[in-house]
Amino acid sequence: MENPSLPRTAAFFDLDKTVIAKSSALAFSKSFYQGGLINRRAVLRTAYAQFVYLLGGADHDQTERMREYLSALCRGWNVQQVREIVAETLHDLIDPIIYDEAASLIERHHTAGHDVVIVSTSGAEVVEPISRLLGADRAVATRMVVEDGCYTGEVEYYAYGPAKAEAIARLAESEGYDLTRCYAYSDSITDIPMLEAVGHPHAVNPDRGLRREAVARGWPVLSFDRPVRLKQRAPSLSLPAWGPAWTSPSRPLVVGAVAVTAAAAAAGLVWYAGRRRAAVCPPA
Repeated sequence: MENPSLPRTAAFFDLDKTVIAKSSALAFSKSFYQGGLINRRAVLRTAYAQFVYLLGGADHDQTERMREYLSALCRGWNVQQVREIVAETLHDLIDPIIYDEAASLIERHHTAGHDVVIVSTSGAEVVEPISRLLGADRAVATRMVVEDGCYTGEVEYYAYGPAKAEAIARLAESEGYDLTRCYAYSDSITDIPMLEAVGHPHAVNPDRGLRREAVARGWPVLSFDRPVRLKQRAPSLSLPAWGPAWTSPSRPLVVGAVAVTAAAAAAGLVWYAGRRRAAVCPPA
């Protein structure tokens, strides 16, 4: 455990493809459809977006387009209804796609006396319940403007790129974290500012851009490929100690090929079926 007299330490985790194996923003599309919030066309579009995301991640332009699309999509949604849908389906949708390695790493940070903070571009109504499920101490997420209990489609705070680093700096000031002692984990090149903000940055299942940066800077590269339900995993997976043997930047990336390929193929088939169906009948 840490000495209470020393500056505090935190571990900052990106969420999508770092802690969970999919995009949290897109994972609830079927539930929102069943709840009457979106139509069949939106379900197909989000399935295809998930398919593309699983295959290659998302660069800045793709992320911006997805932000604009999702912001427009949720205009007029009732906030309480969204929260209820997320609460009702959280365990069924998110629990099975949490990386075993990430859950174990969170446990190890807690055992070491570190705070765990989830920092995600996805919306707070999704990120905060997932963070509680993971046992995280805090969460930073995108917030939408709300009027009369409904989303306006405008973004109040966008937790993306440099904004993540700024949020970490504010937390460090308010909570007394020594950022030189802190850890950060992400899969995306867009999170370079967050990784640069701490003394112990790690690339997890990195996209091509982040992998190049990690190798060039000597940052550790981790490979998470075992999604598992929290109740089905051992209380604490035995992992090697922090150090070069476990976190070598040259360690090859091992992708969960079966899980990723199956999910991608399913999403692709849904999208293709939707295209074929659209040719003979109008969308809902």
